[in-house]
Amino acid sequence: MSDTMQSMALTVPQSGSIEAYVQSAYSIPMLSAEREHELATRLHQENDLQAAQELIMSHLRFVVHVAKGYAGYGLPQADLIQEGNVGLMKAVKRFNPEVGVRLVSFAVHWIKAEIHEFVLRNWRIVKVATTKAQRKLFFNLRKNKKRLGWFSNDEVSNVAETLGVSEKDVLEMESRMTSQDQTFEISSDDDDSGQGMSFAPAQYLEDKQSDIAEQVEESNWEDHANQRLANALVALDDRSQDIIKTRWLNDDKSTLQELADKYQISAERVRQLEKNALNKLKSGMAA
Repeated sequence: MSDTMQSMALTVPQSGSIEAYVQSAYSIPMLSAEREHELATRLHQENDLQAAQELIMSHLRFVVHVAKGYAGYGLPQADLIQEGNVGLMKAVKRFNPEVGVRLVSFAVHWIKAEIHEFVLRNWRIVKVATTKAQRKLFFNLRKNKKRLGWFSNDEVSNVAETLGVSEKDVLEMESRMTSQDQTFEISSDDDDSGQGMSFAPAQYLEDKQSDIAEQVEESNWEDHANQRLANALVALDDRSQDIIKTRWLNDDKSTLQELADKYQISAERVRQLEKNALNKLKSGMAA
């Protein structure tokens, strides 16, 4: 991925301003299917980086949504979102608008892949000491500690200087070594211990019933179908439109006899008009 594309995603803050970032991401308007196809075509055919930027920015909200599903691993939300943004940029670069799906359906797999890799690299059960500095800390941290409890700022500085590592590495290793791994699922004994509610990683798995990509696709299909129905209705004469609306679309539906009395024709004639109008609607929506 080019440096230009990497610079397009918003930098996710590491402090309390993460809430402001989330609000900013959700404030960016979503793209219509037509606009999304236009931008993707420009990027795919002309390498238009301005189009890529608009595609990325309009999908940051989906990265936030996906990242929230991995909060149970205890990793910083800002880091999860940032890794998801990397996946989004990779997806935008590879997206082919002629495939016939919305970008979010394609990108969600890239977003999750980057977040999964980040979790595997950083969750304690997988990673405790993998770099040279961390291994040095792992074997020397306790004997350099003067008391129980967390390090003071002075102790952090002293340990970092003594071992020749950064203060950030000291704090990170201290956090890992003082935390405890959990079982993946709660055992029946834990559940009945009476110690209050307990939580395990299994309870934080993403909800497969809440697929943001599927929701966007369904919403897009529904909007498209409604527009085609409206266009097909306009092609009918006024009487046929009224029959279809009052028989099928209105909450308070009319009977055949009520429409027969309204138009001074037989109920059978109303049924014939209704049937003809429905056939025209089907043809119009299928065109």
